[in-house]
Amino acid sequence: MADTTLAGGGAPAGTGAEPAVETRGRFGDFRRAFLGNKLAVFGLSVMVFFALVALFAPVLAPYDPIRDQDLAGKFAGPSAAHLLGQDELGRDILSRLIYGVRISLTAGLAAVSIATVVGAAVGLAAGYAGRWVDAVLMRLMDVILAFPSILLAIVIVTILGRGLTNALLAVGIVYIPQMARVVRSAVISVREREYVEAERALGAGHAQIVSSAILPNSMAPLIVQATLTLAVAVLDIAALSFLGLGATAPTPEWGAMLTSAFRSGFGVFVQGQHAILFPGLVIALSVVSVNFVGDGLRDAFDPRRKR
Repeated sequence: MADTTLAGGGAPAGTGAEPAVETRGRFGDFRRAFLGNKLAVFGLSVMVFFALVALFAPVLAPYDPIRDQDLAGKFAGPSAAHLLGQDELGRDILSRLIYGVRISLTAGLAAVSIATVVGAAVGLAAGYAGRWVDAVLMRLMDVILAFPSILLAIVIVTILGRGLTNALLAVGIVYIPQMARVVRSAVISVREREYVEAERALGAGHAQIVSSAILPNSMAPLIVQATLTLAVAVLDIAALSFLGLGATAPTPEWGAMLTSAFRSGFGVFVQGQHAILFPGLVIALSVVSVNFVGDGLRDAFDPRRKR
């Protein structure tokens, strides 16, 4: 009678116990590696906090971010009534920052989603098909990468027209090549693996091979790159709004808040520094926190950590 047990006293062949144990082990290694990174945990905590603030903005904001104006309190400093002070129109800065979480982070997520979906499709096609398809698609990506990202985003917004929607669309287009290159590299590394050859031997079509064998094993670097790109996307959208190409007044977007304070005149440098300081600090905190999470994911997914 043939021996149906695995070497080393493992579970019987065909029971599926070993893959389940291996999956739990991989998840456990990832969780320990990520949670062991204090900066990554800090960044994740900040992002969860921002998500909760965005969700409960109407409850948390003490004032309406647009309608509640007090021109007599122009650039008034922090007080009991206005914890972070007032802006150039006497609006509560804290309330505008709270509502700005919804706009800025949502715009960043939308831009990254566009870049991820389109970039992943291009990378899959180039890496799996190879030959002339790879050459044509990658040369097109190289052309986009040849331009500085913020300059290309400015050009695209200028063509499409000003506005937050066009700004996030421009940022999404700019970062498509980065996603495509990451996915292409991952696909090339896995398309000749044994499990992919097994799928082909079983008569699976190209769509099934890509969806069941190649794409799942290419997700780790894509997730890391998307997380790191989110930080840059938030910064770029704020920069476009600061230049007057993204969100416009009275929208409580962080970059637009900065440019409104700067355009108010000399008074901002005399008595309204807080109108620039607090939006700048929130932008910096969000970007740094997302970078921490991205670095933590990269280290947790890195197989060399096990050695």
